[in-house]
Amino acid sequence: LALPVEIGGQGVTRADAALRAGALVRGVVRAGSDPAPLSDARVTLIDAAGNVVATSTTGEDGVYAFTDLDAGEYSLLATGYPPVAGSLTVTGGGIDGHDIELAHPGE
Repeated sequence: LALPVEIGGQGVTRADAALRAGALVRGVVRAGSDPAPLSDARVTLIDAAGNVVATSTTGEDGVYAFTDLDAGEYSLLATGYPPVAGSLTVTGGGIDGHDIELAHPGE
């Protein structure tokens, strides 16, 4: 916010500025038709120019939130964990174990 202010030669000059709080976007991520909230989903907020504004990871309640946003057009991208690929050899008899670890990049 920028306001023109005229300053006198002496004394105190006072200027009041009213600042508006930014917008809040909040929601719940669910998986398909399952009404249960989806925890640990990654939600990305993208502005109209295609820039990533912020990311959020849902909590146990499936809630994400973005605060202090300017008015405008945005897109939301919600994803689970990125896919993981690996090699596996099955020996043919007994039980073969193969654990898979999923994580978001940078975590």
